[in-house]
Amino acid sequence: KETIIKFDEDINEKQVETLNYMFNNKLKGQPIERIDKPLEEYLYQEMSDMVKVIKPIIEQIKKVLFEENKIELQGTRKELDLPEFNSLQVAKNFMNILDEKELIADMLNSGFAEDINVYIGGEGEGEEEKLKDFSMVTFKHKVGNKDLGTIGIIGPKRMNYSKVISVMKYISKKLNEK
Repeated sequence: KETIIKFDEDINEKQVETLNYMFNNKLKGQPIERIDKPLEEYLYQEMSDMVKVIKPIIEQIKKVLFEENKIELQGTRKELDLPEFNSLQVAKNFMNILDEKELIADMLNSGFAEDINVYIGGEGEGEEEKLKDFSMVTFKHKVGNKDLGTIGIIGPKRMNYSKVISVMKYISKKLNEK
């Protein structure tokens, strides 16, 4: 996929060469999904004098990634019928989480297992603090070595994990039949 990045300031040849070297050095051979916060921090730290140039590049990369990492939410109204959501604060927190697509994308992509990952809310810090009342089960769908996407279910911590995992395995089986 190609994209055009517009800069507020002119870029000289030396800056282009430096950017070329830096991106080739750090990103060559890496899948685009590997561009994450630690890499972003490295880029800003290493190239502090070029932040005005790097920032629009990172923003455009994130925009392209976000378009490709389409997040679709379904069944959210059913969640609100559960007893946990009788608390207005828990219900508001849940709705806020659903609005934060980047947080959801991070959770969907954070698993280390080959297929199914379970995150049970706890006393996390930062962004994970928002998920303290909830659990998330994710399933990475692959055909061969090609990652086709991730399916996730967010719900109360008391969700029936074995049932959710069984459903995800069934979905995987059906997707592989196609």
